[in-house]
Amino acid sequence: MKGNDKVVDHLNARLAEELSAINQYMVHSEMSENWKYEQLHKAIEKRAMVEMKHAEKLIERILFLEGRPIVNKLTDINIGADVPAIHEYDHAAEQTAINGYNESIRIAVEEGDNGTRDILSSILKEEEEHIDWIEGQFDQIKQMGLENYLAEQIYT
Repeated sequence: MKGNDKVVDHLNARLAEELSAINQYMVHSEMSENWKYEQLHKAIEKRAMVEMKHAEKLIERILFLEGRPIVNKLTDINIGADVPAIHEYDHAAEQTAINGYNESIRIAVEEGDNGTRDILSSILKEEEEHIDWIEGQFDQIKQMGLENYLAEQIYT
C-alpha cells in the first residue's frame, strides 16, 4: 500500500531515535553491569530490548507503506559518566521520543493514516512507561540518597 510521504518521513525520524536509543541504552546497560549494578543493568537492558521492538514495528510499517527504512542516520547518543548522568541522558532521550511520537501521531491523523496512528500510539504508551520508570529512579535517589540507591542496584 503506497503511504503518504510525510508519514513515512516521520516514521523514519522515529526510527532514527529508536536506533539511537538502543545504542545509548546498551552502552549504559553494559556500564552498569561492569560496575556490578545488576538490577540497573537488567532494567536498562530490558528497555533497550523494548526499543528494538519499536524499531522493528517502525520498519515493518515503513515497508508496508512502500517506503524505505533509513537505518544509517542516528540522532545524538549521550553516554553518562555515572549513574545519575545515565538517568539524565536516558530521560532526555525518552522525552525526545515522546515529543516526536506525539507530533507523528498528529501528522498521521492529519493525513488520515489511522493504522500508523495506532502503531505510534502503542509505542508512545511504552515510551511514557519508560520515562515514568526513570523519574521513579530520580525520586529514589532524592529520597534515599545516591549511595543507598546504588547499594540497592547491586542486588538482582
